[in-house]
Amino acid sequence: MRFQTELVPARLIRRYKRFLADCQLEDGTEVTAHCANPGSMMGLATPGMKIWLEPNDDPKRKLTYGWRLVDHENGHFTGVDTALPNRAIKAALMDRQIAPFAGYTTVRPEVKYGENSRIDFLLTETGLPDAYVEVKSATLSRTDGLVEFPDSVTKRGTKHLGELAQMARDGHRAVLLYLVQRTDCGTFCVAADIDPAYAAAFADARAAGLETHVIGTHISPQGVSVAGTIPLIDPPALVLGNQAG
Repeated sequence: MRFQTELVPARLIRRYKRFLADCQLEDGTEVTAHCANPGSMMGLATPGMKIWLEPNDDPKRKLTYGWRLVDHENGHFTGVDTALPNRAIKAALMDRQIAPFAGYTTVRPEVKYGENSRIDFLLTETGLPDAYVEVKSATLSRTDGLVEFPDSVTKRGTKHLGELAQMARDGHRAVLLYLVQRTDCGTFCVAADIDPAYAAAFADARAAGLETHVIGTHISPQGVSVAGTIPLIDPPALVLGNQAG
């Protein structure tokens, strides 16, 4: 997926009110950009960081820039737009680029299921079990080479895990697909210390039959595309819990 308009480099001044970021362009101009990320953005919102903004001339938008990338200035990038993963995964699913789901020809977004929830994608195909696919964006990295999710407590994410677990118990394919929006990480785990309730629900859902897939990305100021799979490892809390049981 290529960005709709050419990105421009900037330096982050500050991120505030979750969805706003003051930035300085290379010519010294200060602008306010929309930050499409409700999470904590731990490690990704330090003042002075090099970032990339996407300009727009849409009169319906209040802000003329959107914050898209963090440039770690070592050849690696992190995508900060949490709306992008669903677009990228939808395109990959429809093009049958993700091997575990290549047999499905119908991809329906935002289908109601569970208790007042919507699944990101419902995949259907004659002769195959329905696949309920939830997509999460993973960007937190506190250890070199390791990406984690979540970066803050997520009651909504925990609710989704419970509903996916029930789909698995009912005989459907229940799938949690983590899209890693970083190019500097080769393994993934759940951040059990940040949200123990999410980690416990994750373990319970996997025991019920939840499929988990971690997908990497190619990221540059030109665009973002889906890459290969990344290994999932159990966080220490879950390993200890399994040993205790």
